[in-house]
Amino acid sequence: MSQHLALVSIVVPDYDKAIEFYTEKLGFVLKENIDMGRGKRWVVVRPSGSGGVSLLLAKAKNNAEMAAIGNQTGGRVFLFLHTDDFWRDYKNYQANGIHFLEQPREEAYGTVVVFQDQFGNKWDLIQPSTSDLDSQIP
Repeated sequence: MSQHLALVSIVVPDYDKAIEFYTEKLGFVLKENIDMGRGKRWVVVRPSGSGGVSLLLAKAKNNAEMAAIGNQTGGRVFLFLHTDDFWRDYKNYQANGIHFLEQPREEAYGTVVVFQDQFGNKWDLIQPSTSDLDSQIP
């Protein structure tokens, strides 16, 4: 049997604002933007150069979903973005106004910093110290 994670759904308040943030601020690629009718769209973004997991941008449609925006993991880091050049991406994100919650730090698994997307979700930007440590990252 062969399985893999293809998409992670992230609740956002507005499709276009989310597309703008992830593509223009984080440099992600818009992979799909399909009108499904009745105000619903199938919107998928993924990090540039990635063939792995993508984000499905899901527009909140009720009060419970609106309340979950930015807090889908109860305040913990939600997503872990690996990079091949931490300092390049860190400086680019600073220039793009990304909000960092701490200073960059060195851990056993690599160089890391926590940032927030414009919707309040916490992310780790990580340059792993070696590629075989992927499974050890919290």
